[in-house]
Amino acid sequence: MRDLLRRYKLLFYMILLLLLTLILYSYNLRQKAATSFFERAVLSLAAPFQIAIDGGVDSVIAIWNNYFWLVDTRQRNLELERENLKLRSQLRETREISLQNERLRHLLGFVDELDRPALPAQIIGEDVSHWARTLVIDKGSGSGLRNGLPVVAAEGVVGRIIKIGPESSRVLLITDASSAVASLVQRTRTRSIARGRGQELAVNYALGDRDVRVGDLLVTSGMGGVFPKGLPLGLVTTVQRDPFTLFLKIRAEPTVDFSHLEEVMVIVRPDEEQ
Repeated sequence: MRDLLRRYKLLFYMILLLLLTLILYSYNLRQKAATSFFERAVLSLAAPFQIAIDGGVDSVIAIWNNYFWLVDTRQRNLELERENLKLRSQLRETREISLQNERLRHLLGFVDELDRPALPAQIIGEDVSHWARTLVIDKGSGSGLRNGLPVVAAEGVVGRIIKIGPESSRVLLITDASSAVASLVQRTRTRSIARGRGQELAVNYALGDRDVRVGDLLVTSGMGGVFPKGLPLGLVTTVQRDPFTLFLKIRAEPTVDFSHLEEVMVIVRPDEEQ
């Protein structure tokens, strides 16, 4: 302790002198109305220290206040960000519901024009490969469905049910190689058979002397008892005439875009039961 006092003796005396001076100044300030030369000197000497102390205190207070302000602002920003994400999610859900309702209204309008009872269904699976082109819907025998019922969309024919389960059914698409639908060229009533060819339809048995053009609409003929008459099947994309064959070689693009299909209608009472 003595070594410490010896080492910092000068500094200790200066601090002690400053304290005594401030005490004396404070006493005189309370006892006298006028400021003496001594008091003015003390004020001059103490002013830099007072300014430094006040500045340091103000800086600490400002930093402390800013820290709490930043913490509070960050918390509010996090809450606003969570609320924003929640509102965006609700907006996406609302938009999806709106789009689905629009598609269903379009589909129901198509069925109303068809004037046959139909059951709406959602697509829950698909098998689109080189070997098979099928879809799975979320309705089955529990909803009164059975094998062979036609499945349609607002744009036209989708296919027919080939396998049935209690809560789901498998639908064979018209583009499957094993699918064949009796068809007509709507403009000229030319008869043909539309068979699946992967992503398109091959239109067979249209007589070579008939008027068929690119862009003609192909519809179901109603023959065969599966699909009602007049449902859209596809649009003619190519027509080839060969003088050495009896029939035209026609290709058509399906009116239904199977890659974006989400909802369908199952016609529960085809033509033969009318």
